[in-house]
Amino acid sequence: MNRLAHETSPYLLQHADNPVDWWPWSAEAFTAAREAGRPVLLSVGYSSCHWCHVMAHESFEDQATADYLNEHFVNIKVDREERPDVDAVYMEAVQAATGQGGWPMTVFLTPDAEPFYFGTYFPPAPRHGMPSFRQVLEGVQQAWSTRRDEVGEVAGKIVRDLSQREISHQGTRPPGEQELAQALLGLTREYDPQRGGFGGAPKFPPSMVLEFLLRHHARTGAEGALQMARDTCERMARGGMYDQLGGGFARYSVDRDWVVPHFEKMLYDNALLCRVYAHLWRATGSGLARRVALETADFLVRELHTDEGGFASALDADSDDGTGRNVEGAYYVWTSEQLGTVLGEDDGRLAARYFGVTDEGTFEHGQSVLQLPHTDEVFDTERIASVRSRLLRERAGRPAPGRDDKVVAAWNGLAIAALAETGAYFDRPDLTEAALGAADLLVRVHLDEHGRLARTSKDGRVGPNAGVLEDYADVAEGFLALASVTGEGVWLDFAGLLLDHVLARFTDPESGALYDTASDAEALIRRPQDPTDNATPSGWSAAAGALLSYAAHTGSEPHRTAAERALGVVQALGPRVPRFVGWGLAVAEALLDGPREVAIVGADPTGEASVALHRTALLATAPGAVVAYGVPGGDEFPLLAGRPLVGGEPTAYVCRDFTCDAPTTDPDRLRTALNG
Repeated sequence: MNRLAHETSPYLLQHADNPVDWWPWSAEAFTAAREAGRPVLLSVGYSSCHWCHVMAHESFEDQATADYLNEHFVNIKVDREERPDVDAVYMEAVQAATGQGGWPMTVFLTPDAEPFYFGTYFPPAPRHGMPSFRQVLEGVQQAWSTRRDEVGEVAGKIVRDLSQREISHQGTRPPGEQELAQALLGLTREYDPQRGGFGGAPKFPPSMVLEFLLRHHARTGAEGALQMARDTCERMARGGMYDQLGGGFARYSVDRDWVVPHFEKMLYDNALLCRVYAHLWRATGSGLARRVALETADFLVRELHTDEGGFASALDADSDDGTGRNVEGAYYVWTSEQLGTVLGEDDGRLAARYFGVTDEGTFEHGQSVLQLPHTDEVFDTERIASVRSRLLRERAGRPAPGRDDKVVAAWNGLAIAALAETGAYFDRPDLTEAALGAADLLVRVHLDEHGRLARTSKDGRVGPNAGVLEDYADVAEGFLALASVTGEGVWLDFAGLLLDHVLARFTDPESGALYDTASDAEALIRRPQDPTDNATPSGWSAAAGALLSYAAHTGSEPHRTAAERALGVVQALGPRVPRFVGWGLAVAEALLDGPREVAIVGADPTGEASVALHRTALLATAPGAVVAYGVPGGDEFPLLAGRPLVGGEPTAYVCRDFTCDAPTTDPDRLRTALNG
């Protein structure tokens, strides 16, 4: 029975024609398991996941395997990007039981949704010490048939253990100078001075940590923090993880040297990194940072923009290699011979040297990932531009990777913030317009009449799943960035609406702790809660940041208090595991700096003098500074109230907690006030 055909998830739709009798996650699926007396197979993945595709081809498209599954199990397929709450709860169980996790995630449940056996990818035949998937199925079925009471006891114990994992390391106050200095020291110990980044292989882009380092340098002048950020950004941008032809970053590097990426391109990585490189340019004037920020923004708009105005979730790692086989990286890699064929002999040799393409290859089968390995050699820029253009045109003729077209609210919030700021910094109104279009889609499609946010949409049709904490927080962050850039106070109002839900439905009123799901959300075996960053800022720290910015805009004490209470966990974790609370540390930097509140008033906000002050304020490095921009006494922003022109000229006010320094009409004085 094809129950997945009408889902909005591209991942579920990929499995709609499997011979497996899949159910979406639903109460009806567990009722069916209860009535049939069968265990549940829960399979969790996402559309751009390489090993998810492999297991699907090997097992879920195999008729004999499907027949066995259909006879003995109720089978549920979940898109982890649509249901991060389901994924988080069972991934915690997998990691606790096996010491590792990953996708596809394979979990066997009782009809009461209690887990009792775990794994990730299982091969079709025994391999490298792993049992085959069929062996696992038969073992689980035998245990269920002959030792059901024992299975139930195991499942009950797992659920009890999970229920005791509430966040108990809540600090008593936000991080102060000492904790932030300790966090910086901890990062210095884990830093790779030869290659940039932190730790060994695989290396992930440390986006949130880089934001902390830039803010820490801006507040304290610590050169070591800036050097770690600058050098890591340069290494990533010169490596194979960055698409040297089309812009944008792959998910991570499989090696320590940033040479070979895992080729999937995610919206969230590129939104976060676009913003990091824009902020690095703002701090240093780096030409490389400017180029990468703009190329990444252009990649987002060119390749992930949807017809409805939002941004799609991802591009697959795999594509047709020209022989009908789906191969990871096929779209992106080159051989020396291919370069010569496309460019001619001379330009082919130039391209090979410039991009680090070797006869032996840096990837597989003599193929190379394009890099920029030569930092000390001068190349003819016009000739290189021609080479890059011709290679990009040739690559466009290859079979393209698949695109996951669903619009995820949280990740679009990150993209809105990145594109709004990048557009403002580099005088690219088209990028700001793209941010506005995505914000409009979220309001029209994802937001209901009660201000509740849906997690996803596809083709303009809202998905069935409620937004989680990161959706409310990241969308609020995007709206607040739009408000500062555009001077349109409606985005401040929408952010406030979302953050009121954070206070009312996601926050423990006693401790100030935050939950990933709302108090009235579907009950799972436990209520997920995680303050640590992963590929994106945790909902917890993202909420703290948005609450703090909103309080700076409005003077709202409840929002500021909630932000400070949420940052207590960063005070506890920051000195111990700074790599995993990077965004929380960045928010703490803003709190220590004020954050500063900047009001720009002008009789004509589009006039040259007003625009100059506004741009100066946006380019300030003061951590977490908020900017209100409009006419004197304008009611769109509370910061504009009681802020008159000085001498009839456009005027800037720099304040902390609504107490302001002397106003200025001079952009240079404003720059000094904000960057000092």
